[in-house]
Amino acid sequence: MHRVVISGLGTLSALGADAESFWQALAEGRSGIGPLPEDIGPSPEAGMALVRFKNGAALHGYDPEIHFPRKNLTFMDRFAQYAVITARQAVEMAGIEWTEELRERAAVVTGSCMGGRTAEEAGYWELFHHGRSRVHPLTIPLGMSNAGASHISIEFGLHGPAFNLSTACSSSSHAIGQAFWMVRSGAAPLAIAGGSEAPLFLGGLKAWEAMRVVSTDTCRPFSANRTGMILGEGAAMLILEPLESALARGARPIAEIAGFGMSADACHMTQPSAEGAARAIRAALRDAQMAPEEVGYINAHGTGTEANDRMEVCAIRTVFEGTADRLLISSTKSMHGHTLGAAGALEAVATALALQRGVLPPTANFTAADPACDLDVIPNLPRAVQVGAALSNSFAFGGLNAVLALRAYS
Repeated sequence: MHRVVISGLGTLSALGADAESFWQALAEGRSGIGPLPEDIGPSPEAGMALVRFKNGAALHGYDPEIHFPRKNLTFMDRFAQYAVITARQAVEMAGIEWTEELRERAAVVTGSCMGGRTAEEAGYWELFHHGRSRVHPLTIPLGMSNAGASHISIEFGLHGPAFNLSTACSSSSHAIGQAFWMVRSGAAPLAIAGGSEAPLFLGGLKAWEAMRVVSTDTCRPFSANRTGMILGEGAAMLILEPLESALARGARPIAEIAGFGMSADACHMTQPSAEGAARAIRAALRDAQMAPEEVGYINAHGTGTEANDRMEVCAIRTVFEGTADRLLISSTKSMHGHTLGAAGALEAVATALALQRGVLPPTANFTAADPACDLDVIPNLPRAVQVGAALSNSFAFGGLNAVLALRAYS
């Protein structure tokens, strides 16, 4: 069994086009939430004018032709583009040199719960609105959720295991967890793992609007006057490898992944269960052989909905009991939005960098405390605290929970 470290990472989000920009925004408590682009729909007449909520966490100024030849973009929906861009960043940071043997066995494990819906929506608009008899011939390869994993494997010529997991908002945490187990056991000598999502398309926005869980202004997790979640887009990829391999290359590990736990609520499709979340937290601690009192920080799922926030605090209190009041907790969704299948990966990056840099990102936009969320949620301002161990929580619709346990590397 190998110790598994994160040796490289890449991000793309409303907070910036790389991991350092992402971290600087988090460390300043600076939110990327703002007005969504007006041209979000498949045609000029189908845009934000049709959507009641107006704010989100979008990638403004993104130009795909900076990153890819035009001929490649024919096969790539936005979410797949994001996956490849962040994988490139992670590989470069880690300083990976691809040998024939490494290419033969390295794994790619991604998470995306929506896949290429932008491409699908464009096709459906032509069918149902314009009465066309056919759609773009590449609609299937553009739309399939595994396209991100496939394009990453093509980008680097990787022939090992490559697959995508789709478990709603836990997708990329499940992906990282599975990749971690593969590297720890020796099934793969290295893994590119994470998630990507591009959910800011008209049909997706209208579907979330119908659920009545999206805020009309901003995301205020754990605040008494919160009004819901904020949708975001983006991606994050991590390089996972055995500690000895990273050190042999002269790489400096960012943090160690120590354990992974998952569970199913088995009770409701949309109402979260504190008992189910607590099971996943306990499983992660058990897998990491980590005592609850070792944990100093939790990057919360923290969506900014009343049901989720209160459930999560209840789950944390259930697991940590008498030590819960000393825990430091924050939701970075208050800054990068809820990126659905990519959320766990972005939050794993935030957690790893918090351990490395000795600064804990805040819960931004916080106003008045909810008495039912009576933990230290690091309101508004970052906290300069060096902690040795942390958790990153992901709790998804369908009752599918995933928790990563990380340790600081020194």
